[in-house]
Amino acid sequence: MTKTRRTLLRSGAVLVVVAIVGWVLFGTSVLGVREIVVTGSRIAGADQVVAASGVALGTPMLRLDPGDVANRVRALPSVADVDVRRSFPHRLVITVTERSPAAVVPESGGFAVVSADGVVFDHLPTPPDGVAVIRVGSPGPGDAATLAALRVLDALTPQLRALLAEVVAPQPTAITLTLTDGRSVIWGDAGSSELKASVATTLLEHATHTIDVTVPDVASVT
Repeated sequence: MTKTRRTLLRSGAVLVVVAIVGWVLFGTSVLGVREIVVTGSRIAGADQVVAASGVALGTPMLRLDPGDVANRVRALPSVADVDVRRSFPHRLVITVTERSPAAVVPESGGFAVVSADGVVFDHLPTPPDGVAVIRVGSPGPGDAATLAALRVLDALTPQLRALLAEVVAPQPTAITLTLTDGRSVIWGDAGSSELKASVATTLLEHATHTIDVTVPDVASVT
């Protein structure tokens, strides 16, 4: 046998071994997923997160794209962010960061929980402590009234926030604050909300029934 032929045979054997190893790693369950661990997801249960991940037990670990898995899990309303990592030889770890409540919207039988970007991600019988109530017709990230109400909430001074009963926004240009003492602050739209909040806070001690900061430069009290 010539040297060249021996070299070719060795190279062929190496290629066969590489092909077999590749098939074992990428095409079989020898290094397949046997356990999916989910942490940080209270609202969407572990079973729901696993279903959203689209990963079946037995899937070869090396064929998994953690970024694709994360994108699928991130589609769950309650998920703000997610980290997916492979823990060889057989474990997939999905770590969820849930959305934080910015406000709640009254609904039949309870409250819809809304994030700062307007996403409804949970439903509760009572609002969480310290979370403001907003009244809008169709809460959601595509609803202008929802986004306007959240913008107003974010601009409130501590004094206004302490007195706030709810933000009423039937339209994005017709926002009113209802205070716990029965008074109202007519806000108008969400424009200049920081200035409106500052003016309304100053006028709290002068108002008996209503503060109107629709045009903050000419605010009025009654």
